[in-house]
Amino acid sequence: MVNPKTKSLDRPDETRPVDKGKVEVVELDGKKVLRSTFEPGWRWSECVRPIVGGDSCQVDHFGYCVSGRLKIRMDDGEEFEFGAGDAVHIPPGHDGWVVGDEPYVGIDVTGTEFAKSG
Repeated sequence: MVNPKTKSLDRPDETRPVDKGKVEVVELDGKKVLRSTFEPGWRWSECVRPIVGGDSCQVDHFGYCVSGRLKIRMDDGEEFEFGAGDAVHIPPGHDGWVVGDEPYVGIDVTGTEFAKSG
């Protein structure tokens, strides 16, 4: 029988700083959960691309917005915006930025290499 496990994102296993933000990571049984906090003015193409390279974020994100708002522009030009309480799937090939004056806080359960590869 596998026993349930918990870890707190308030005591992450790893913190990955990015310009105007941070990504906190906990690992449970080989799987990762990330909490991303991005300040107003954060934009993937300006704050993360210099670290990881590429034309756009190639991570397939699946998660939940705790607070704030994020706008996404897909490589094909399609745009969408989401905020607190929204579950979201963001396919690879996108740019994103914080909308408004409130920091964005989101939980990502599939973009496990966020700050390293996109």
